[in-house]
Parts: sequence; structure tokens; C-alpha cells
Amino acid sequence: MAGRSLRARLVFALVALLALVSVAIGGLTTVALRHFLVGQVDNQLTMGDRPRADVPPWFRQGGDPGWPATPPGAVGPPPPEPPRGFPPGSLAVRLADGVTTATRSTESGSLADVPAADAARLVALPTDGRPRTVTLGEGDVRAVARQLPSGDVLAVAIPLSGVQDTVWALVAAQAGVAAVGLLLAGAAGALIVRATLRPLNRVAATATRVTELPLDRGEVALAVRVPAGDTDPRTEVGQVGVALNRMLGHVADALSARQASETRVRQFVADASHELRTPLAAIRGYAEVARRGRDEVPADVAHALRRVESESTRMTSLVDDLLLLARLDTGRPLAVDPVDLSALVVDAVSDAHVAGPEHRWQLDLPEVVIRVPGDAARLHQVVANLLANARVHTPPGTTVTTTLAVEADAAVLTVADDGPGVPAELRPEMFERFARGDSSRSRAHGSTGLGLAIVAAVVEAHHGTVTVDSRPGRTVFVVRLPNPTADT
Repeated sequence: MAGRSLRARLVFALVALLALVSVAIGGLTTVALRHFLVGQVDNQLTMGDRPRADVPPWFRQGGDPGWPATPPGAVGPPPPEPPRGFPPGSLAVRLADGVTTATRSTESGSLADVPAADAARLVALPTDGRPRTVTLGEGDVRAVARQLPSGDVLAVAIPLSGVQDTVWALVAAQAGVAAVGLLLAGAAGALIVRATLRPLNRVAATATRVTELPLDRGEVALAVRVPAGDTDPRTEVGQVGVALNRMLGHVADALSARQASETRVRQFVADASHELRTPLAAIRGYAEVARRGRDEVPADVAHALRRVESESTRMTSLVDDLLLLARLDTGRPLAVDPVDLSALVVDAVSDAHVAGPEHRWQLDLPEVVIRVPGDAARLHQVVANLLANARVHTPPGTTVTTTLAVEADAAVLTVADDGPGVPAELRPEMFERFARGDSSRSRAHGSTGLGLAIVAAVVEAHHGTVTVDSRPGRTVFVVRLPNPTADT
């Protein structure tokens, strides 16, 4: 029963137990009935319950009045006959002066001959007057043998076919009754077990609802609990319900603490990013003013000023990315306007071509103009980040193909390249923040590890999805945005 449900195991155990009890009761009843019937046959054999008048003289206890007179012309006394009242098929055998004579009663009341082998088995029995079971050619019989005072041996036997027929009829009746009883018990047991386990099903349903909640991020109101009716500590199911509610309470407290911590971190990042924008702009401005002043500065100073401008520009970009992610984390709504996705993709690919002329840039657009509701600036950032990711992390000469299409329920943007692909160990965390791979995806290429994280956050804010499929020689990013419209 491994892998079966608890309900199935309980019903199976119930039916198996009832089957064992039925077999035990049936076996004991059958044995008792057979013993009783054989006892009746033995009592009949020993003449214990028969009137004296029905017993032939040679069967009587306590003396040997002698055999009936020998009919004229006959040799020896007449053959023995089974007593009156014995069932058909009964046998009587006599051994006198070395001569064995035997008869068998028939259904018509006449006598029939007995095979010599059967007669020999009967007269060979111990003559202690105790009934024994003997197997003859036509089946088992119950027989008893006595030695008369004259020295003759007399044996009588009653067939056990009637006993066996009665026993087999009882076994068949017991089997039928047990089968019907087991079917009814199984059906009733299934209903009872189902009703008994219904509270456990409700507890499982509560646990299932908890598993469907997005517990990994954002504020989670974990208000799901096991109903009070299923938390009775006096029952096993109630104990499970109480334990689950206690666990859910601890989880809710942990999620609240996690949310509070994340909120503080996001607020700090947002505040720090906002506060850093002004001094960074001032640093970049003063460096540019100093470098472009009237007085010529030494070459090394001019180089240092250019590096200050470059790094301040890079830091400004990083701060802007952090501020954008912080705002998206707080759930701040984006602008929702019709965005010409076709024109946006054309502009982004043109910018990428200027930034990376060593790559081959291809564009595949449909005949229609595709529009989606959203924030044009953020969607442009999504396309630009995907193209920049392909440019930065692939060698010169790589072909990058941007495709735009429309399906029934989504606009589909695809950015594919024939570069070396993404390492398998990096794929699960590609859209995490500050995720970087090997040296080819390092700060030497200007990567901050936030580009794909921004792509995922912006697409999710537009209720879309982004996926990646990569292998050596082909990497494909697919962005799906809902509610598209297509105009000619």
C-alpha cells in the first residue's frame, strides 16, 4: 500500500481485518460442524442411540447369541447387513473362519457387493470398538470393528459423503455471506473514513492555500488559519490543526519582521540614492568646469579630471538604477500611456548600433504598429538593457537580432544573439540584483549587475513576463507584455 492515500490504507486495513475475522469464524464453525456431524456418525456406528430391537443380534454388546440359522443349501451363515436406519452406502463386513463377506446398502434398499480390497481394509481395523476414518475406493467412510466372542470380526462403516457435502455447503454459504459482508463493510468503511478524515482535508486545504501565497517578497498578510472547529486538541486532527496554526503564527511574525527590515533597507537605498544625485552632479560639473577652464591645466591633471567625470557619470547611472529599483519595490505606480513599441525598438536598436559598431545588429518588425499600455521611458530602458547585455557580454562580430511580434494576448519582444551563451550555473540567478558570472561578465565590461534586474522589475510592473533560453551559440531573451494593439 506504499504511495496510497490514508483513506485507502484505512479502508484496506478494515476490510482485511474483517476478512481475517470472517475466515477465523468460518474456519472454527466449519471444524465444529464437521466434528459434530462426525460425532453423530460415530454415535450411529456404536448403536448408542438406537432401540435394541433395531440392532441385529450380532451387533449387540455383551454376548454372542450366534448367527441366524443357515438357510438350506447355503454354506455358512448369511452375509451381514447394515443395520436398519443406516444411510445408503453403508457397509457391513464379517470375517469368519478366514472367509470375508461384505455387503453395501443402496438407494433402493437392496444390497450390493463390496470390493475385496475395501472389505480387507475394514476387517483389518483394530477391534477395540472405536470409530475411525478409512479411505476406500469410493471415498472416505467412518468405520468401527469388533471381535465377537466366537472369534469372528465384524465391521460396519458409514460413508462420510453426507458430512462432506454438508461441510462444503456451509463453506460456500460462508464464502458468499463473507463476500457480501466485506463489500458492504468496505463501502460503509469508505464513507465513515471519508467523513472522519474531512477535518484533515480542511487542514490540508489550509496548508495548500498558504503554499500559493507569494511569501518571497513584498508585504504578506498571512491571515490563513485552520478553522476553529478543526483545532480540538483532544483529537489527532485537532492537534495537527493547532500545530499548523501555531506554525503559521510564527511564519507571519517572521514575514512581518522581514518586511519591516526590507522596508527600512529600501527606504535607505531610496534616500541615499536621492541624496547622492546632487553631489554627484556637482562633482561632475566642477570637474568639467575645471577641465575646460581658461587656464590650461597639466596633462596629468586633465586626465584625472576626465576620470573623475567618467566615474561620476557611472556612479550617477548606478544611483539612478538603485533609485528606480527602490521605487519599483515600494510599488510606486508607473505611467500608463499608449506606447509605440515599434518605434521604441527602432530607436533602441539604433542607439545600440552606435554604441557597439563592432556587432551586427538586425531588426525584424511586423507590418503593423504595435502599441502597449505602459511607461515609455521604462520600456525603452528594458530594450536598451537587453541590447546592452548582448553587446557587453558577447565578442565583436556577434549577430544580435531583435524581433517584435504580436500574439492574441501579448506583445512579444525577442532579443537573440549567437554568442557563447550564459553559463549554466548563472542562469537561475540572472535576474537577481548584482548577479555576475565569470570574468567575461565583470566590472571590466562596465556591468553593475543591475541591468537584468531592472528588466525583470519593469516587466513585472507592467504585468508581463521575461524568460531566457541559452546554450552555446544562441541566447534568447523573450519579453511578453499584455494588452497589445496593432494598427496599420
